[in-house]
Amino acid sequence: MSRTALRICPLCEATCGLTLTIEGTRVTHARGDRDDVFSEGFICPKGASFGAVDSDPDRLRTPLVRRDGELREATWEEAFDAVAAGIRPVVERYGPNSVGVVLGNPNVHTMAGALYPTVLLAGLGTRSVFTASTVDQMPKHVSSGLLYGDANAIPVPDLDHTDHLLLIGANPLESNGSLCTAPDFPGKLKALKARGGTLVVIDPRCTRTAKLADRHIAVRPGTDALLLAAMAQVLYAEGRVEPTPHVQGVEELADALREFTPEAVAPACDVDAGLIRTLARELAAAPTAAVYGRIGSCTVPHGTLASWLVDVLNVLTGNLDRPGGALFPQAATDKTPRPAGPGRGFALGRWHSRVSRHPEAKGELPLSALAEEIDTATEEGEPVRALVAVAANPVLSAPDGDRLDKALDSLDFMVSVDPYLNETSRHAHVVLPPPPPSQSPHHDFAFNTLAVRNQVRYTRPAVPLQPGRMAETEILARLILAVTGMHGADPAAVDQMVIDQTLGKAVTEPHSPVYDRDPRDLAAQLTGDTGPERRLDMMLRLGPYGDGFGVRPDGLTLEKLLAQPHGIDLGPLRSRLPQPLKTRSGRVELLPGPIEEDLPRLRAALAERPEGLVLVGRRHLRSNNSWMHNVPALTGGTNRCTLHIHPEDAERLGVADGAPVRVKGAGGEVTAPAEVTDAVRRGVVSLPHGWGHDRPGTRLSHASTDPGVNVNQLLDGRLLDPLSGNAVLNGVPVECAPAAEKLMPLT
Repeated sequence: MSRTALRICPLCEATCGLTLTIEGTRVTHARGDRDDVFSEGFICPKGASFGAVDSDPDRLRTPLVRRDGELREATWEEAFDAVAAGIRPVVERYGPNSVGVVLGNPNVHTMAGALYPTVLLAGLGTRSVFTASTVDQMPKHVSSGLLYGDANAIPVPDLDHTDHLLLIGANPLESNGSLCTAPDFPGKLKALKARGGTLVVIDPRCTRTAKLADRHIAVRPGTDALLLAAMAQVLYAEGRVEPTPHVQGVEELADALREFTPEAVAPACDVDAGLIRTLARELAAAPTAAVYGRIGSCTVPHGTLASWLVDVLNVLTGNLDRPGGALFPQAATDKTPRPAGPGRGFALGRWHSRVSRHPEAKGELPLSALAEEIDTATEEGEPVRALVAVAANPVLSAPDGDRLDKALDSLDFMVSVDPYLNETSRHAHVVLPPPPPSQSPHHDFAFNTLAVRNQVRYTRPAVPLQPGRMAETEILARLILAVTGMHGADPAAVDQMVIDQTLGKAVTEPHSPVYDRDPRDLAAQLTGDTGPERRLDMMLRLGPYGDGFGVRPDGLTLEKLLAQPHGIDLGPLRSRLPQPLKTRSGRVELLPGPIEEDLPRLRAALAERPEGLVLVGRRHLRSNNSWMHNVPALTGGTNRCTLHIHPEDAERLGVADGAPVRVKGAGGEVTAPAEVTDAVRRGVVSLPHGWGHDRPGTRLSHASTDPGVNVNQLLDGRLLDPLSGNAVLNGVPVECAPAAEKLMPLT
């Protein structure tokens, strides 16, 4: 007997609503939920394969504990006993910084990953924190922190209403969007064109998104910041600056960008100076416009400057914080909005990594530095001796996985929270497997702060938690207790502690709806079947649409949300400045000090001309980093690990289509089959990321049949954007040759 259940898809940032068909405890089919207030029935191949992802036979079902050198099945009690016995002695002997924490991308796709890691980090007190952000979007966090005083205040393009959209380093037709949560991103771009709008794509690859564009500019990889700076310079030079209100530094910025004329940047970018002027003029002339940059413009040597200049262009054209431009979403679980005014601002480099002295950004150190923080002794501080990895696979996602692979083997202790025995978790002493997504609740805490329409949705587990499984929220709560010296306590105490602390603070804030009330009375009003649900209810009630614990009877609560299984529409994005600003001035600070200090490095790039080939990555529609290569339905076809190379470069190098090509970078060498295509510009080759499933000791039976190669092995981890610590993954020099030929070392 089959039944249906609703579920928000956790497999990418689009957060589409799904209707699952379930037979017994197995998801047999998934289709788009036509009544979902946000996605309105849209579904992509990943969502359609939800059942296959959910029931992957290689998913771990019980904890694993290393005994006599081998990972063996164990009970949950044995697993957490081992965690407490492994982590606590390291903390007590060497201090909290000797325990590293690595958080992977999947954390932002689960309730548990949103609610518990901050508690874990606070409990451990470690500064050895590494996340996927520093191989992805950290430059955007840093630029937003410097501009707005809040690293999480990221404006998104108003896709449904803009007249002119400029995308740089973004390919939403295959990524479904990133730092811009938009179900059916392709449909929104087509709607933009249908209403007479203009789509401009800047990308060295002719992607599916680029093919849809009115104008595609194949910029030289890594020169995004130069191109954007020249566009801003044109706006100043031609008197086209009409800045957004609540901004300071407009005149100072004109002086800072004076040298970046189209003629000055054109040779470096390989874009005609006249075309650069046209791009700037069209952006300024559009009734409304938005500039949006993503991973291609983040993972480059000037990633923070490029991210900053995206917002600079939106500010200078008056399109920041206005409908049809780039707006700040307002999530239902955001903190109670405080009155507009000066804030604490945003600081960089509050501490540094031990070995290479990389500055901290947003409380994190570069993931590229993890290996050296483990395997290198210095006089300053202890190396990382123990590691907690939550939904993270840095052996594939960080540069120089071979070095990290060896470093992980040297740890005193490692625990992984992961459903798979993968390239990283195979090193763990304890593996704690969360249940499949059908057995977990879902609310998008992070992605609703980036959504192109304000809305709120919550789905309870579609399938009851199966015997022997443990909820991911309980796993992380017990992990917190085990590593902070409270092993054996009731895991519900973690949620209660957070509730007590949050309400205790809220009642002291004059702008809060619960100011000067009794936090115990407020806690007694919370509803929900679990601790996480009670926390969600609390956040909804305190949030911008909440009932304020009875102050606003029409406001949101968990009960009201549960009564609307397809979600609640909270309306289009709207202008919010100056309220979101937390800068010390209370204004948008257009030329922050760290940005101004980094501009000479960009000026030096005007003279750079890369010789030979440079490497860029790419994304496939049917995968998400390294997650889904073990699902047969999501591999094959175009989802292959091939080296894209332009026909002229292939002919010059003697590379035949389909033939193996050796690719050498500063960090190592890989061999991949060539795919000769004009989808990349001359001088550029492209490999997808997330592959390399050929290491022994994993349990990825399908992925290992077609493992591909790890593109990050071409990197040695030394190339970083200095402001954000983000790894440079695009525009890096490589050498290529037919597999039979010998490559000379890179200089």
